[in-house]
Amino acid sequence: MSRRLVSLTLDTLEDLPTRCRQCVHWELDPVSAERACAAGDPGLEKEAWVSQTLLEWGSCGKLVYVDGMPAGFVMYAPPAYVPRSMAFPTSPVSADAALLTMAHVVPNFAGGGLGRMLVQGVARDLTKRGIKAIEAFGDAKFGDSDDRTGGCLAPADFFLSVGFKTVRPHPRYPRLRLELRTALSWKSDVEYALEKLLGSMSPETLLRPVRPAPATRSTPG
Repeated sequence: MSRRLVSLTLDTLEDLPTRCRQCVHWELDPVSAERACAAGDPGLEKEAWVSQTLLEWGSCGKLVYVDGMPAGFVMYAPPAYVPRSMAFPTSPVSADAALLTMAHVVPNFAGGGLGRMLVQGVARDLTKRGIKAIEAFGDAKFGDSDDRTGGCLAPADFFLSVGFKTVRPHPRYPRLRLELRTALSWKSDVEYALEKLLGSMSPETLLRPVRPAPATRSTPG
């Protein structure tokens, strides 16, 4: 099973689930979002937002493919690019953080670590830009019948499972935060352990397998 992580572009935007391609919950303020939906094609507004964000700020999403099939995605941007971010009771997002707006893994691929893979991809990207943390608004009652967001928020439990910590509690919309050094620490720890292991082995051991010594028989006296 091959996994491939790529950045969101106008071309890969087509690989988002149809409902997500047509959703402008985060990209527009509530009034503009309603107007776009009433006009009948919010997908054009979504495309325009992605295009502008790519031009002005850079990569704003990651997709993961499993055996060539789109299996999940995340989207993120500075809070200034996300008008809806100010509509939450746990706003505002910290000044040193980017906002992860949406995270989704296709149900058939859930439970395989793709969520953590996506978040680590975001962490590597943002670290290069000098950003210290990712924050997100989670839905603590994801899937309830009174969900007024249309499923545009990810479950708070998802963020907690990939290393986020709650920084502003709320019974429905907690704000959560992931320090980027924490997100990258697992990879660093593995690399360090591997370097120690390789450092303790001689070049000959690295180049060829170690053969067991032949058994010897004791000669009767």
